[in-house]
Amino acid sequence: MRRKVRSHIVQDEPLLFELSTPGKRGCQLPRLDVPAVDPAAALGEGSVREGIEGFPEVSEVEVVRHFTRLSTWNYAIDLGMYPLGSCTMKYNPRANEEAARTEGLLWAHPYQPEEQVQGCLEIMARLEQALAEITGMDAVCLQPAAGAHGELTGILLIRALLESKGNPRRKILIPDSAHGTNPATAAIAGYEVENIRSNARGMIDLEAFPSLVNEDVAALMITNPNTLGVFEVNIARIAEILHSKGALLYMDGANMNALVGWTRPGEAGVDVLHLNLHKTFSTPHGGGGPGSGPVAVKKELEPFLPVPRLKQVDGQWRWDYDRPQSIGRVRAFYGNFGVLVRALAYIMACGAEGLRAATVDAVLNANYVRKALEPYYELPHKEPSMHECVFSDRRQARHGVRTMDIAKRLIDYGFHPYTVAFPLIVPGAMMIEPTESESLRELELFVEAMIAIAREAEENPELVRAAPHSTRTSRVDEAAAARKPVLRWRPES
Repeated sequence: MRRKVRSHIVQDEPLLFELSTPGKRGCQLPRLDVPAVDPAAALGEGSVREGIEGFPEVSEVEVVRHFTRLSTWNYAIDLGMYPLGSCTMKYNPRANEEAARTEGLLWAHPYQPEEQVQGCLEIMARLEQALAEITGMDAVCLQPAAGAHGELTGILLIRALLESKGNPRRKILIPDSAHGTNPATAAIAGYEVENIRSNARGMIDLEAFPSLVNEDVAALMITNPNTLGVFEVNIARIAEILHSKGALLYMDGANMNALVGWTRPGEAGVDVLHLNLHKTFSTPHGGGGPGSGPVAVKKELEPFLPVPRLKQVDGQWRWDYDRPQSIGRVRAFYGNFGVLVRALAYIMACGAEGLRAATVDAVLNANYVRKALEPYYELPHKEPSMHECVFSDRRQARHGVRTMDIAKRLIDYGFHPYTVAFPLIVPGAMMIEPTESESLRELELFVEAMIAIAREAEENPELVRAAPHSTRTSRVDEAAAARKPVLRWRPES
């Protein structure tokens, strides 16, 4: 068998099971200082086994080095920019983490009596108040665990309100520029989905819209700014049209990073919206969670919010379960508490001026990228960009280079790829959101990389189509990898 040469810089890491050697131990326990007990006699034969078949037997240093080496393979916001559009992958200040690790908060348990967790309840109450103020809404529920969960909660609230009036209605209108989870949310809530085509400006066509709103329509689900990074300038008029027909306006607030401190959706006529704390309010994002998707509503919808609700009784915070119109719980307990602590810490650290400045910087950074790349990549819409900009691969496609190729090549330049092929209404979309976290130097490096790739697409398209060239794994068949993943490392022989 030929031995594989290993490098401490870039290496093929075997599985922990493949590092295993029979008889190795990762710990050494002291001798018993109490009388020995026969486990089988104490627990019963059926509850005892000699060992775990196939369990890896490795030393402590092997375990530590294995997982440390794996960690160096990860790209993280602490290493560099995440230009993922519509995801707002901003840097999470360490002050947030310190606040969440305060001992009394870190070890709080949802089954503790209310008298013992007044500080935790105060944090949740203050966060509800802050989010209501920021959005211009009347009440906030912190239960939903993520954005799509918040969407579903919001549409269930709309259904509950309309049912209380005698008719839940049948249909939800969704623009083609909305977030992709919106149609699934409407369907799960029991509604039919009617798609609305955007006009040439990438917005809802205000002339055609009134004819779409009839007595079957329960609500419009609008993303604002939409997935093109364009602000729906007619949102107040859209709300008026809906309300005149007895329908409601739901806003997907995932892109609130472009609005905080400058405009409040509630003042534009929005009835319900969700927020992504793991986007706009700088809490952990990605890796499967945890997330948080609070729902903010106008007063008419407040009685239907999930139980329990916080209220003060004789100066003490209490959970109120006596909510006869509530849609019930939407998750266990009261929300992802550690994420809520981080969000409030961020809001309080920034203050009103800081939040407003963060919005300005996010919009400024997106427009800097847009202006710098406009000579090299196709811009499908000429409307002003908010916190993100969307390009098309149309110019590069003439040379056989598509958005996926450009994204793969970007890895060779040390950057995480942008959002590929979304929104779907832009063929070959390249969706870029730098967020307010990035410095001018980082933006310049990113822009230089994108310009270099644009030139490569013209001068050496094969180089781009074969990218990435510097990664452990070369270009893979994406469809085959998804359908038939190979999860086991095979050593060379």
